Amino acid sequence: MCGIAALQIRNAELRERLGQLMHGMLCEIVDRGPDSAGLALYGSDRLTPDGTSTVTVLETGLAAEELAEALTSALPEGADVTVTDYAESTLINARTAPAVLEATVMGVLPGVHIVGRGEHVAVLKGVGHPVELAEVYRLTATSGVQGLSHTRMATESAVTAGGAHPFTVSEDLCLVHNGSFSNHATIRRRLRRLGVEFDSENDSEVGARYVAWRMSQGADLKTALEDLGREFDGFYTLVVTTADSMAVVRDPIACKPAIIAETDDWVAMASEYRALAGLPGIEDARIFEPTPGVVYTWNVSAPVADLTVAEGATR
Repeated sequence: MCGIAALQIRNAELRERLGQLMHGMLCEIVDRGPDSAGLALYGSDRLTPDGTSTVTVLETGLAAEELAEALTSALPEGADVTVTDYAESTLINARTAPAVLEATVMGVLPGVHIVGRGEHVAVLKGVGHPVELAEVYRLTATSGVQGLSHTRMATESAVTAGGAHPFTVSEDLCLVHNGSFSNHATIRRRLRRLGVEFDSENDSEVGARYVAWRMSQGADLKTALEDLGREFDGFYTLVVTTADSMAVVRDPIACKPAIIAETDDWVAMASEYRALAGLPGIEDARIFEPTPGVVYTWNVSAPVADLTVAEGATR
């Protein structure tokens, strides 16, 4: 049993409150996963300043100042590197392309575990009580466009920061999972034969790698998740986010809970309604359980439209 809470904000006037609203949602799913927790926060002026790329690493073995100096020396002049420790997560920002920053980090820290990458998302995760971790991450002081959180009760792999969700295996693409994939080992072997590399034995990472692989082949997010539904056995609720989109899908027999609420200002998903109850305007929101096996997607810049639950939706 794990907890998921996600929020996409369309009303620009509410974006200063992203962290505050996410904190309220997170507090209501703690008992679903007290082992560890993670956050993916998009569009934060503090965590992902405009014009920078962001990489999150675990267990660097270096002080922040020492790592910043090493990266500054290895990157082109003007990269303006900053390194900030958030307990087990170390956030690195630099004015360079994401792939360049990631390659440089790997060169300076061979074998380091990279758990976040992109231009728009900051990933922070670790072991411990989720609310205490949120304080370390200064969640309530964070603005942004979109947030994704997960509280974990481990079933398929060890309780580690690396095994915590979200899994961010390509730029700005994050996945969280409540449930278990029964054929993850088979799919992992197949993806490895195709050249896909893995960081852990976590079944959820296999889902993230599969979605990223399908999208690298040209599939959009909705199609990649529909393909996952045909390939993966098990039970799951998944939420996947990109720089401007959010998607939700449940397994065909809906073993794991999910509830969605949307207004003209925002769309939110959580494992339980209580995580949505404190959102502004919830009393007027359109609230529903996602249909099993249907992929729902929303884009942060698209207007809210009528939704036929039986058919799913793309915003």
